[in-house]
Amino acid sequence: MRVVLAPDSFKGSLSATAVCAAMKTGVLRAVPDAEVLSVPMADGGEGTLDCVGAATGGQEISLDVTDPLGRPVTARYLLAADATSAVVELASASGLTLIDPTDLAPLRADTHGTGQLIADAIRRGARSVLVCVGGSASTDGGTGLLRALGALFLDASGAELPPGGGALADLERVDFTHVLPEVHATRFHIACDVTNPLVGARGAAAVFGPQKGAGPDEIALLDRGLARLADVFAGAFGTPVHHLPGAGAAGGTCGGMLAALDATAEPGCELVARSVGLADALTGADLVLTGEGRLDRQSADGKVVSHVARLAAEQDIPVVALAGQTVAPLDDLYALGLTAGLSIADGPRTLDAMTTSAAELLAHAAEQTLRLRLG
Repeated sequence: MRVVLAPDSFKGSLSATAVCAAMKTGVLRAVPDAEVLSVPMADGGEGTLDCVGAATGGQEISLDVTDPLGRPVTARYLLAADATSAVVELASASGLTLIDPTDLAPLRADTHGTGQLIADAIRRGARSVLVCVGGSASTDGGTGLLRALGALFLDASGAELPPGGGALADLERVDFTHVLPEVHATRFHIACDVTNPLVGARGAAAVFGPQKGAGPDEIALLDRGLARLADVFAGAFGTPVHHLPGAGAAGGTCGGMLAALDATAEPGCELVARSVGLADALTGADLVLTGEGRLDRQSADGKVVSHVARLAAEQDIPVVALAGQTVAPLDDLYALGLTAGLSIADGPRTLDAMTTSAAELLAHAAEQTLRLRLG
């Protein structure tokens, strides 16, 4: 029996690689001579760097940059073995998890550190850069990232605006004359897992601002700033991104890169699956195990489980998702090709207890799944 393991991480508990290890333990308990192939997955957010690195190799580069509030932080990115391409995870330098909840600063937080990672990769020779934009702490429209590449954002008097989205309502023009020359020869790709536009009721500020500490007045100011940024970018680069699906990802970083860097954006799962060769790995499989922390109807909207199910269905391979929690209905996932979605819980447990025992519970659930399959 050939079994492919292609799960997402269980957030706050196990990395995708650790989930694969636990699943493999269970599979081999049931079928000791099974051929087990582990393909850790991610949706383009946190954890993507590790998945792509495990599949493709390359060199992990650590760099001292600035966090969302301008403080020193050591972040990392992946540089290909031939140094021609790089994978940058925004959360590593500009993520919300880098800020204590008591220190949230929605008006001045920015993405400068992510830009520093990109600039370093470009200086080392990368001419294709994949930026995974999940988990940002800012709503700056990617201006911090672009500043790190040499862009200037100026007010009516010609003075440079302070960092963060709170000042963007005063933006008069953008100056790209000092951008690193190599930037113009670099192709930028964005792994994006949301479809929100840049501005408006479903925009970056309105939907994601509250989790970054923004109140109603701050949300309104940030939304005005992003609209002004989009106006200026449309005039400078000819690409209006105000209402473009996905432009609101990562506090508008996606929109800023689409407009100013002529970037392309794709669902993160598709980019990761292609990078790790998932479709080829599935060939000849008898069963696929996937999973994530919580399986519900939102899992069908661009999450790892949905993409794995779709690819497995194309090859008529049964696929079972194991999750910490499953919430019915799962009809949308079944329609995509999921055979079954099962919870790993073995009875009433607290979240802490589930988290602590996740590996053991996953192994047990994988074992039972294989025993059912054999039956």
